[in-house]
Amino acid sequence: MQQGWPSLSAYSTFPQQAPIAVFDSGLGGLTVVQALRRLLPLENLIYFGDTARVPYGGKSADTVTRFAREICEFLIRFEPKIIIAACNTVSALALPTIRSEFSIPIVGVVQSSALRAALATRKELVAVLGTEATIASGAFERAIRQFKPHVRVVQQSCPLFVPLVEEGRSTDDVIVRLTLEDYLAPIRQLQPDVVLLGCTHYPILHPALRNFFGPDVTLISSGEAVAGSVQQMLQQQNLLCTSRGRGTVQCYVTDFPQRFSSLGNRFLGEPIGNVIRASIEPWIGPTTPTTIAATA
Repeated sequence: MQQGWPSLSAYSTFPQQAPIAVFDSGLGGLTVVQALRRLLPLENLIYFGDTARVPYGGKSADTVTRFAREICEFLIRFEPKIIIAACNTVSALALPTIRSEFSIPIVGVVQSSALRAALATRKELVAVLGTEATIASGAFERAIRQFKPHVRVVQQSCPLFVPLVEEGRSTDDVIVRLTLEDYLAPIRQLQPDVVLLGCTHYPILHPALRNFFGPDVTLISSGEAVAGSVQQMLQQQNLLCTSRGRGTVQCYVTDFPQRFSSLGNRFLGEPIGNVIRASIEPWIGPTTPTTIAATA
């Protein structure tokens, strides 16, 4: 077994049936869940959104690491076979620390999407859009250059994108269009051929970004990239789910479960059903976890 892979004691007979856990600061990680649902439809998924403390993008590395640690402590109670840190800010600032503290494999979204960007660029000019903390960390620039050292990487923080998405603004909203113009006009003038969406909220703005940059620019979503990496990892470990039925989704949030449920449909692309409010300081689990069966 790969070093660090869990024993999965609760699933010792059928470890393939253990769930995949995904967490993010809020709704954005549901774009990763959506990609997993398309690629690995048999897998059971646990999702945690830290809606009481969103956004993470303007917080310090110490604070982001503490939040990520608390969430992982919540998630390991479900004995998942892998945890996905769907939050790009967590992936950029906290991943090495939380990996060292938990025996369950934890993967982020930076490396897989950086690899796709490096392979996709022909001009060797990649634009990275992200939160303030993610951009300041330089994580994407370092990761892209690991795969293709001579690529020029231009970066732009877009702090208003997350609240616009969380507010449910449509992609043709005039405020969205003006915000894109304000942040990204200088980037467009550079004519990159690849734009990496370095936040899981940003794929919701994909139509607006496509109109802004034009059809010849490749837009890379971290959700699709990490879903492919997870599929490969589980396949190598013989841990892909073998169930015949379509997997389920269980969602937990730290605040506003009703709002999460209503807006979550937009992110997940299918009805999300009931959402459980959970406390993580200290951890107090729901008395009766609710399973949300996704539609076929």
